[in-house]
Amino acid sequence: MNIGFQCGVGIGVLAANLINFGTEKIKGGWGWRVSLAMAAVPASILTLSAILLPETPNSLIQRGNDNQKAKHVLQRIRGTTDVQAELNDLIKASSISKAINHPFKKIIQRKYMPQLVMAMAIPFFQQVTGINVITFYAPILFRTIGLGESASLMSAVVTGLVGTASTFISMLVVDKLGRRTLFMIGGIQMLLSQVIVGGIMAAQLGDQGGLSKGYSYLVLVLICTYVAGFAWSWGPLGWLVPSEIFPLEIRSAGQSITVAVGFLFTFIIAQTFLSMLCHLKSGIFFFFGGWVVVMTAFVFLLLPETKNVPIEQMDKVWKEHWFWKRIVGEVDESTKTQSTTQSMQAI
Repeated sequence: MNIGFQCGVGIGVLAANLINFGTEKIKGGWGWRVSLAMAAVPASILTLSAILLPETPNSLIQRGNDNQKAKHVLQRIRGTTDVQAELNDLIKASSISKAINHPFKKIIQRKYMPQLVMAMAIPFFQQVTGINVITFYAPILFRTIGLGESASLMSAVVTGLVGTASTFISMLVVDKLGRRTLFMIGGIQMLLSQVIVGGIMAAQLGDQGGLSKGYSYLVLVLICTYVAGFAWSWGPLGWLVPSEIFPLEIRSAGQSITVAVGFLFTFIIAQTFLSMLCHLKSGIFFFFGGWVVVMTAFVFLLLPETKNVPIEQMDKVWKEHWFWKRIVGEVDESTKTQSTTQSMQAI
């Protein structure tokens, strides 16, 4: 479900690229107006859907409404009348969450330092992969390497298709391969494709002022390779991993910081890319490639595997990590032994 969010983003980008490609064919130079106006369609769908969307049972309980109303909504969602056990769990969770005060003060405590670092580092690294260079400015980028306007827009459609398909692949394999493995695979894949693209552009654009048709298509293939690497690693995992590491008492603060940092750097990249492209030219790929090296090393050294780890067990994962245990403290061996004994007795 978390990766589904990134799927939605990918489908939206693909739809926008298809609209841009179609409206570019309109004669008279006013196709861009149609393209911009089409943004009203999803906005209208969202607005109408919000009117029809029912309240969630959890929201009804938290706002102090009648629990019977929450039960009725839950029965509609589940398609069965046997929902009392789940309703009781929701009521219990709601009472616990109301007892939690000042989550933003809690998250800066020493014992939550790993979660705070991840809440800021993961969305930051997600943006400095350079993916928004592709998704926001793909047609401009492809025009820069020598493709015509129509071909540039079609190339953006191709990268959108690759990104969306790769995100679905991530859904299928993330629980088999693990988060860290996908991070490593995606990082290496993005780095190699960026370095090769940068090398081709530095050599060819410097000598000829443009790329030949063969080199243009090679760059397109490499950019698709890069997009695929992002789409099954940092794209979806940038949302999935943060959702798996925050305990209940800091969950709202941690998720808020993650989203805020992500949008902040999305804005910064969007505002600075054109100037960077003009000044750095092919060097922009080496710039973002350097960040990919840093972020891949960060994951390898500092991010523990979260696959199949319940949220309530994550504190032990940090305490057993070679680096974070110096900050949050090591696992108490007596407590660990006692917990193991209790588990064995329960079995």
